[in-house]
Formats: sequence, C-alpha cells, structure tokens
Amino acid sequence: MKFSLVAAVVVVLVLFHGSEAGSVVKRDVQAEVDRITKLISEMSVSITAATQDMVEKVKALEVTSTAQTYMEDSKAKIQPLVEKVQAEATKLQEQVKPFIANIEDQIKPLTDNFNAQVKPLTAMMEKFFQKVMDQTKALLPPQ
Repeated sequence: MKFSLVAAVVVVLVLFHGSEAGSVVKRDVQAEVDRITKLISEMSVSITAATQDMVEKVKALEVTSTAQTYMEDSKAKIQPLVEKVQAEATKLQEQVKPFIANIEDQIKPLTDNFNAQVKPLTAMMEKFFQKVMDQTKALLPPQ
C-alpha cells in the first residue's frame, strides 16, 4: 500500500513538472532540474528506508518468509518505476541544456555591461573608503 502511494506521488510529481514545462524558460531551469533530481533521490532513499523498516517489523512478528517475498516483489515492482523516473529526469536535463545555454548567452552581455558600468564606481568607492580610513588613522593619538 505504501509503495503504491509513493509510486503515485512520483507519477503526480512527474506529470506536474511536465505541465510546467511551458514556463520553464522563465525560471531557473538548472535549479529546477537539480531540485527534481534531488527529490527523486530522496524518494529512492525514503522507499529503501521504508522497505528496511518493514522488514524489521516483519522479522519481529516471525513472518519473515512471507514478508521477504512480499518485500522483494514490491521492490521489483517499484525499482523499474524509480529507474524510469530517473531516466526521464536525465532526459529532461538534457533537453533543457540548450535553453540554459541560450539564457546564459542572452544574460552574458547584460552582466558584462553591468560590470563595466559598476567597475569604475567600485574603484571610486574603494578610494573614498581608503581616504576616510587614512584620515581616521591620522586623527587617532599615537600609540
């Protein structure tokens, strides 16, 4: 039952993410892909932990043989789904790489222009603060 619920959550997340693909260019695509990849990894860890927890409980009830078969069957059913979701996440990451490169190409001239405008201001502020520090040191009594 737990596994069906977790599998359903994974499928819903994948479908939800697919419906959001139209607005992917407007967001930080790499961060979104990383977040989904991390989520899938966490789900895999959670499923593994739940499986281990269930195995321990079944051993305590001395129904080990039946439970072991059930756990192996459940793991065998869920593992392909997890692998498929991970493969889809990898595919999605490959598909958005051109978008990321395009966004980077569009932003680079803007950041270069911004840096060119800010650099003289930064240098001027540095000189100003150095002058203030020098004047402040001159006001301090000798030690």
